[in-house]
This record gives sequence, structure tokens and C-alpha cells, in this order.
Amino acid sequence: MPAPRSTVRRSIAAVAALPLLALAATACGYGSAAKEDDAKANVSSGEKKLSTDTVKIGYFPNLTHATALVGIQEGTIQKELGGTKVESTTFNAGPTEIEALNAGSIDIGFIGPSPAINAYVKSQGKGLRIVAGSASGGVKLVVNPKKIKTLDDLKGKRIATPQIGNTQDVAFLNWISEKGWKVDPQSGKGDVSLVRSENKVTPDAYQSGSLDGAWVPEPTASKLVSLGAEVLLDEATLWPDNKFVITHIIVSQKFLKEHPDVVEAVVRGSVKTNKWINDNPEDAKASANKALEKLTGKPLPQEILDPAWESIEITDDPLASTLETQAGYAVKAGLLKDPDLKGIYDLGPLNTILKAEGQSEVADAGLGVK
Repeated sequence: MPAPRSTVRRSIAAVAALPLLALAATACGYGSAAKEDDAKANVSSGEKKLSTDTVKIGYFPNLTHATALVGIQEGTIQKELGGTKVESTTFNAGPTEIEALNAGSIDIGFIGPSPAINAYVKSQGKGLRIVAGSASGGVKLVVNPKKIKTLDDLKGKRIATPQIGNTQDVAFLNWISEKGWKVDPQSGKGDVSLVRSENKVTPDAYQSGSLDGAWVPEPTASKLVSLGAEVLLDEATLWPDNKFVITHIIVSQKFLKEHPDVVEAVVRGSVKTNKWINDNPEDAKASANKALEKLTGKPLPQEILDPAWESIEITDDPLASTLETQAGYAVKAGLLKDPDLKGIYDLGPLNTILKAEGQSEVADAGLGVK
């Protein structure tokens, strides 16, 4: 029985491109410092520090990163660190977060599968490890119901994904292939016109009529529904047990080697945060939205927040077999050379924590460190 997950609702920005795609980062510098003054993240005076004074954590201001949003907002992660202080930074795109991890500007990050695969392959297996899961699901195909009534109606239509080679783009290309249709993965031209559109501009493009639909993460999908679109397919239905990784936790191998106690504390904080989200879904939803308001300047409207939150599942399990499958989809689409992902996972600390909590251990699908 897999480790507990929590049905949390989600939002996710487009993440990073795969190795053969040279994509520009979309944020300046290495991201923006998260506002912690109102969060319950202050270090109590006199608490014992771990092996370093601070740990720098990166994440997106998106509901799919709810573990980070809630864990930092509620101080759950900080509590496990004692006198070692959390310094958090938010990012708008996976490539920028990976750049920050490689430069040592962050030590640990919440991120999607494609940038993790990309970074691991580019570093020849020396850059990062995945140490825990965070979120599953939250991706939908939403369409203009006046133009598209069935899945077969997508042929000849203009459908958006967030970014060439990103997780949703690869999933949609694979779905198209399984329909027997052909689309050039680079240009997006073919039986379906694949339009790469940033999540923040996709709703306006849809409203203007330049898009007929989109294969996108939450809350973009729910934003489109609020504009009259309808959900035609939930990607979760295409996966075994309706589960697939959308966000997991990575750490630089250098930091993991030098500060294993800090990594274990952060993972323990994430496990406890996920349990709290599971046990208190409405309070957790409110906490995540409060964090989003601090980070972005405004909360999500309830009519977008509620369905988005419902479609995301928070989980300690990184769902390793689905990462391998997603990499296979990218290879099949011609966007990635067959990667060697052995060693990308180090789930030892997570499984030690889960066992201590009386929970089942999780698997690395044969991709763990020896």
C-alpha cells in the first residue's frame, strides 16, 4: 500500500525542457525571495542548528507545489530544522530553478519531472537526486465545446501546451501518436496544430479565439473552464491507478553529501506537511492560497481554486515508474535521446522516515542509488 497522499488541488506552471531542447529561462536571475515575515517560519532562539546555518529551498508559486507552499507557510518544515533557517526562493520556470540548484543558489527544490530528467542527463548523473514525492495529477485537456465535442474532433484544431518538451507537451505528443495522428514535435504542425503557449497567456489566447483548447496543468485548466471551456479528458485517467508524478523534491548531490541531516529534516517536514494536508484539506487549501497571495499579490478566486485543488493529489511517493514512462514518451517523440536514469533517486531518507511513521516504504523503480 503506497504512502498516504492527500487530495489537494493544484496549479502548475510549465516546467522545463528536455535535453535536446535549448529553452531560455523565463525568470530573471535565480528567482525571487519568498516573503517569510508573515509565515510561521521563524527560527526560535536557542534551538540547535543542524550541520549548516541555513537551507535554501526553491519552489513555484503554484498549487502543484502545495507541499512547499503549506510547509513553509505553516512552519512545518522549519520546525524539523530547529535552528537551521529556511531561506526560500520562488521560480516561474524549471530551467531557472535547475540553474539555481547547479549554482548553489538553492540546495533543495520542488520541481516537475522534465527538468529533473533534463538536469540529471546533462550532468551525466552527477547533479541532483530525487529524494521524495510531492504531487500527482492536476493536468487536463480542456476545449471549446462549440468546436470540439469528442476526442476525435481535435484533429485539425489548435491546441496549446505550456512549453516545447515540457511534461504536458510530451504527454500530449504521446497521446496524439497513440491516436495514429502525426505532429512534428519541433514545429507543432500536423494533424493537430500544437501551439506552445505560456500558461499565463493561454486564457487570453483562448478567449480571443486563437486557441481551440489546451492540455494544461492546474490552475490554468480551471481558469479556462471559468471562461466557458469544458474538460474533455483528465490525464490521470490515462495512468495506472490514476497517478503520475507532477512535482517531486530534488537536492543537489553536493548538498546531500555534505548535509544529510538537513535533507532528512526537510523530507521529514514534507512528510508531516503532506499528512496535515491530508487530514485538513480545507485548512490546507486556505493556507496554500494565503501563501499564493503573499507570493503573487493576489489569491486564486474560489471558483478556480476549488476545482484546481480537487484535481491534485499530494503524495510522499515520487511515483518513480511514471517518471521512467514520461522519459520514454519524450524519446518516442524524438525530443530526448534514450537516457540513463539509474541513480536519479535516493529514497533512503524518505523510507526511513515513512517506516518510523508506520507507513509503507516507496519504490524507486530500479532507478535508485546503489
